Amino acid sequence: MKLLSTYGRVVVAMIVREMSTRFGRKPGGYLWALLEPAGYIAMMTSIFGTLARTPALGTSFVLFFATGYLGYQMYQAKVVYLSSAVRANKGLLGYPNVAPIDTISARLILQTATTSLVSIVVFSAIFMTLPFVPEINWAHILEAESAAALLSLGVGMFNSVMFVRYALYEQIYAIVTRPMFLLSGVFFLPDTMSPPYRDILMYNPVCHIIMLFRTGLYPEYRATGFDYAYMFEVAVSVLVAGLTVFTFSRGTLRNG
Repeated sequence: MKLLSTYGRVVVAMIVREMSTRFGRKPGGYLWALLEPAGYIAMMTSIFGTLARTPALGTSFVLFFATGYLGYQMYQAKVVYLSSAVRANKGLLGYPNVAPIDTISARLILQTATTSLVSIVVFSAIFMTLPFVPEINWAHILEAESAAALLSLGVGMFNSVMFVRYALYEQIYAIVTRPMFLLSGVFFLPDTMSPPYRDILMYNPVCHIIMLFRTGLYPEYRATGFDYAYMFEVAVSVLVAGLTVFTFSRGTLRNG
């Protein structure tokens, strides 16, 4: 119990530190976390609104791109933030009560809270512009968030080790994963693609996360090809692999 209490205090202290470092002590830092996704969604709505009469799903371009972009950010924002957690807090690891996993836990909690708050604010603003507010399936949204958290935690822990061990890996990872944004169904519905492209896209677990997230705001969306079991199997497998590498690299993370 004492160990758990100490762990909790350390994580809370690190969350406060991360908030101060990331957002600063001025409200503008928090405001930017909201303006960035809102501005991007507005820009994509304007571009695609001039190219097509209706979105691939529903009648609102802004809602369609919001579900795609924010669904993607549930995974991507966590991965980016977690991957540099240990390296950014290297100075704190000299303290005996601070372990590498504490930096991961603090950033995971903070990023989840930030993404959730941004999503609530953005969708609330969008709903005010719609003639009818969609029926929200909270179970699907929470399931998508859970899968994204498991997947991003596994990738983030693996990256946090590899970024410390191999400087070149970070550059290679950035290049290899750059097309992920375009291949995850942010701008389109993967299930509407023709074979074999659809089958290839369905190997990407983030596609399934976004599809599930969209079903939470589009009751009429059938998400053909969505595989609940595959999504969580990949997420858990990646988590186990990342946790294994992270656990056996604790000495490297502290002293590397």
